[in-house]
Amino acid sequence: MELGQILALAGAACAALVSGIGSAKGVGMAGEASAGVVSENPEVFGKCLVLQLLPGTQGIYGFLIAFIVLLKTNFLGGMVPLTTTQGLLIFVGCMPVAIVGLISAIYQGRVASSAINMVAVRPELSGRGITMAVMVETYAVFALLTSFLMVFFVAL
Repeated sequence: MELGQILALAGAACAALVSGIGSAKGVGMAGEASAGVVSENPEVFGKCLVLQLLPGTQGIYGFLIAFIVLLKTNFLGGMVPLTTTQGLLIFVGCMPVAIVGLISAIYQGRVASSAINMVAVRPELSGRGITMAVMVETYAVFALLTSFLMVFFVAL
């Protein structure tokens, strides 16, 4: 295996791993808040579940970019030879979704936790809480698009 191939695979691994860590942390924080709220008022379970799931999308975005890298490099079918420059370009292309995914998932988990606490007091405000949490998602989507374009346009 050549250095370019190793760099490309390292980028794919970072995209999935780092954004997945952020999602796990964000979903976990929101889950902790949900558990307390639902134990007091089981009727808000569905509203809390939606808010808890939102920070998980960053992990999905990282997995998607990793999958695109594996397809682009034909990893499952014999691996395309890559120069060091090509591998480095793919690696760098994976960084937006990895880094922004990590940070935005944690912050989205914090916003979702606050929204869950809001739902505990006023369940009818769950839509506003979702809107607040989705605002953080915007930057994860920008990072997903940036990574996609950077990886997609690396000439092999």
